[in-house]
Amino acid sequence: MAEEQPQTPQQPPPQNQPSFSIEKVYLKDLSLEIPHAPAIFTERNTPQVEIQMHTQASAVGEGLFESVLTATVTAKIQDKVVFLVEAAQAGVFQIRNVPQQDLEPILHVTCPNILLPFTREAIASLVTRAGFPPVVLSPLNFEALYLKQREQAAAQAQTAAPAAGEAKPTTH
Repeated sequence: MAEEQPQTPQQPPPQNQPSFSIEKVYLKDLSLEIPHAPAIFTERNTPQVEIQMHTQASAVGEGLFESVLTATVTAKIQDKVVFLVEAAQAGVFQIRNVPQQDLEPILHVTCPNILLPFTREAIASLVTRAGFPPVVLSPLNFEALYLKQREQAAAQAQTAAPAAGEAKPTTH
């Protein structure tokens, strides 16, 4: 005869447990410019494509944060712009009980990694609908980008602060 274990009610998770969830993913802004249309469609040269990306984040409520990944794609033939596309893909994320020092990497590394596939699709779709071959955004190492931005900010802070032993300028 099998011994029955007394059933215990399932305990709710502790209130101070770190949590992360996606509340909403949305396209915040999308723009396309083809300044030399329709003549640009007669060009036979392959354009040079430049891609720039940046992230920003802000609090939108208690434990709610918006992270925005903005990608700007510029295609040029010599100095003539073929097209310019900018997509700002955003998400609202619930982040609770996370130490302050861990919050910034989550907002600038984890969240953009979630948003990148949506950004990639928006840009590829818009460029194709504009009559050009799709531009596919490559995977990006947001952690390396974040660390580089922190290093640059620290270097700027050092150069902005007077060197030790230097007299500080006074104003009257």
